[in-house]
Amino acid sequence: MTRGIRVKRIARAAALSSGGVGAAGVLFYGLLLGQALAARRIIPIAMAPAPRADGTYGANYTGEPLRLVVLGDSAAAGFGVALPSETVGAVIASVLAERLRRPVRLKVLAVVGAQSAGLAPQVEAALEWEPNAAFICIGGNDVTGRVNVRVAVGYLADAVRTLRGAGCEVVVGTCPDLGTIRPIQPPLRWVTRHWSRQMAAAQTIGVVEAGGRTVSLGDLIGPAFYRDPQQMFSYDQFHPSAAGYAAAAAVILPTLLDAITEKGASPALRAGEGVRTLPQAAVEAAHSAGTEVTGASVDGHEHGPAGRWAQLRRRVWWPRQTVRSAAAGTLSTVEVT
Repeated sequence: MTRGIRVKRIARAAALSSGGVGAAGVLFYGLLLGQALAARRIIPIAMAPAPRADGTYGANYTGEPLRLVVLGDSAAAGFGVALPSETVGAVIASVLAERLRRPVRLKVLAVVGAQSAGLAPQVEAALEWEPNAAFICIGGNDVTGRVNVRVAVGYLADAVRTLRGAGCEVVVGTCPDLGTIRPIQPPLRWVTRHWSRQMAAAQTIGVVEAGGRTVSLGDLIGPAFYRDPQQMFSYDQFHPSAAGYAAAAAVILPTLLDAITEKGASPALRAGEGVRTLPQAAVEAAHSAGTEVTGASVDGHEHGPAGRWAQLRRRVWWPRQTVRSAAAGTLSTVEVT
């Protein structure tokens, strides 16, 4: 499929998921602009790097280490927590090591403040490390920076395509719902939620067409964040806390583990799951946090009259406490470099 056709499908999904954002933007432009400026004054600027979580997790296990890279922005880097063990990369690596009974060597290349345009150098550095699997979380800064959706997703799709071409499994956590951030008040919160879903739907199309898998983060941790900000937010009240990162890891892990260990089996589907056209699956996933989207075939064909087929699955993610307990079991044997 040509890049031009891919861009058109991304744009179509973005339009479907955005609803009445355009009208809201016109009607409330002055108010939204004022709120956006106020939110930017409140949202802190990162003054220090995220904790460095690179190292080997589950070092007491034998066998060839699984090489895992984490790419993206501040959420992928784990900004906002004090300890390397509290970052999302460290939690994922620890639980993977326990479940696989195998060492996991983690390399975090995510950059605080990165937009999708900044993925290329991260991918270049990752390829030198010959990774087996990659987790990418990006898009929030593209939304707040009002980067064109098609442009942002083009960079992400290129990154996924390059990694897949090198034999690396790729799972992308799509753009989270920025409408849950407390400094963002209505009506800007409502519009930002639409923008976030627009980005997430478009990311899903770009990633799946490039050979990767997506998991929608959406408002998965949003309600808990809003009800209990002291526990779920870090000290800056903007980035997640250790509990917040554990919640994100809990929904990413089942898909990442399946991508690494898949044997070709197709588990039974639950209600609401199944094969869709990729644009339809992308829109559904953007509105339902914790939804996985992967490429699919129908009667041996990856494409139908409406384009690429996709498998939509709502996996049961692991409880946050279970993830943190599992991580603690291997963090005692970590060799952080």
